Amino acid sequence: MAEHQDGVLPEAEALASIGRTLAALSAPAYIADGSGAVLAVTPALEELVDRDAGAMVGHDGHELLHRNEYGETVARSRCGIRKAALTGRPTQGDRMWIARADGSLAQVGWLAAGCDVPGLDPLMLVVFTRCSDAAETEEGADPADAEAAEVDHGVLSELERLALLAETTTRLTSTLDMDEALRRLTRLLVPRLADWAVVDLITQRDEVVRVSVAHQEDGRVVRRPDLEGPMPPIPPESTMPLSRALRGAASSIAGPETYQGPPDADIAVAQRKLFEATGMHSAVIAPVRGLRAVIGALTLGRSERPEPYTPAHLPLLEDIARRAGLALDNARLYEQQRAVGQTMQRHLLPQLPRVPGIGMAARYRPAQEASEVGGDWYDAFVLGDGALVLAVGDVVGHDLEAAAGMAQLRNMLRAYSWSEQRPPSKIVEWLDLACLNIAEVSMATLICGRLTGTRDGQYRLRWTNAGHPPPLLVTGDGEARYLTEGHGPLLGLGTSPTRPDGTVLLPPGSTLVLYTDGLVESPRDAIDEGLERLRVNAASLAQHGLDDFTDQLLERSRPPHNEDDVALLAVRIPAEPPATPPRWRPRTG
Repeated sequence: MAEHQDGVLPEAEALASIGRTLAALSAPAYIADGSGAVLAVTPALEELVDRDAGAMVGHDGHELLHRNEYGETVARSRCGIRKAALTGRPTQGDRMWIARADGSLAQVGWLAAGCDVPGLDPLMLVVFTRCSDAAETEEGADPADAEAAEVDHGVLSELERLALLAETTTRLTSTLDMDEALRRLTRLLVPRLADWAVVDLITQRDEVVRVSVAHQEDGRVVRRPDLEGPMPPIPPESTMPLSRALRGAASSIAGPETYQGPPDADIAVAQRKLFEATGMHSAVIAPVRGLRAVIGALTLGRSERPEPYTPAHLPLLEDIARRAGLALDNARLYEQQRAVGQTMQRHLLPQLPRVPGIGMAARYRPAQEASEVGGDWYDAFVLGDGALVLAVGDVVGHDLEAAAGMAQLRNMLRAYSWSEQRPPSKIVEWLDLACLNIAEVSMATLICGRLTGTRDGQYRLRWTNAGHPPPLLVTGDGEARYLTEGHGPLLGLGTSPTRPDGTVLLPPGSTLVLYTDGLVESPRDAIDEGLERLRVNAASLAQHGLDDFTDQLLERSRPPHNEDDVALLAVRIPAEPPATPPRWRPRTG
């Protein structure tokens, strides 16, 4: 048989070698991988259970064969064969029952031991010895024999286990923040199940990062940042427990002795250092699976309490790791979506132009459940004739689709305003037609204004309103009123109406506030209440600096139960008229 130069057989040849080896055994036996899946069986086992090898290979040996005396499947936590697989130590039992194809039971003794085959992960050899079918258990003996006696007294009762799983699900699924999810997970596990909880996650670049190491200290759960950080890569040939868990293999029990031999990878060296730094004498390691793939591993360790972990702990840990995986995967996906939204929003919302004598400030706040981006927007730009265009709009929705529509609308508004330099009403009429025919915008509201200087040094605003909350004008002495003129229907209705303009002279030192409905409206408040709250707050802030005015107005006026995003644009007129009529130049580069 050909071998590679390093002496390792190809996987197919290694499996064929196992089959030939088992065929020479006269006893009923099978070989399984680390997850318990049967790889090969002996002819004697086929005869004993009346099943062909093809009906057993690939199936979980425990689920397929192991039964109690009543023919019921035995809990994994009480399976001595599984314990041998997890600990790597040979184990034997005098009595168990295995299922035949016809549903009858065969009583057997058994021996389980690990075996190494070049080219494959560690395997488990299980050999059965035939017992008399008439054999009976000793009076009062437990059917699981010594296996039950070895169950750790620290294992939770079934009621406690279900309560913990329910609490895990509730607490982890109620947050989409990754750091908060990790914090909640460690507080659930420490000190209830462990003295230490360690979480390793696989990044999008297939790198491993130890994101959390926490332990109990004086009754508190304390993080150990010095033990966290990037981890070495996962080599496919490593058979150490953490490497196998990060590849998605079955959960394992480990201790310091696991890492005392020559390490098979740098990640094993990192694990040895973890055991040395934490003083853990026993640990269980389980894969953490997301919706599509393994995303990490969860390690629970004991250093203070003397009892080691046993196979009886593994079903609970696996259930917790499964729930944690779904929650952490959701949090990761949400963070990715939020990062995309933040990047998109930075590119979509413009920088305000610098206009001599005019102060401008703008704020954007996303909807609480959105991905940091939405359909609310603001804009300000100077035209070739020196007029300053101001706009605030709201495309229906608060997601990436709404943001894409908002970008189209804003760019068309700029193009029409620059090329035509017509009154705002005419620009918005063209914009309405574009929404119906060339833009991917279903409905939208908009305030579009044109601010110009007069010959006597005053400032005139001409605006039109397409179904939007009215602009708010606040004088320097604290008088606030809404500009209700120039009102027309929202964009996208298909009516294409002739739109009106409103005109007003802005007093010296006054502040013009343009905003979207998220600042004044919420499911629990009438919009009239929100408008009055905004007016009162703006009046009280009239003499604040413009940036402070804008921040405070947003904080005080936004409804506490708001579920919409908010755009806010504030423009302040100089308190003293300029020496010459104001005229601004557009930015050229």
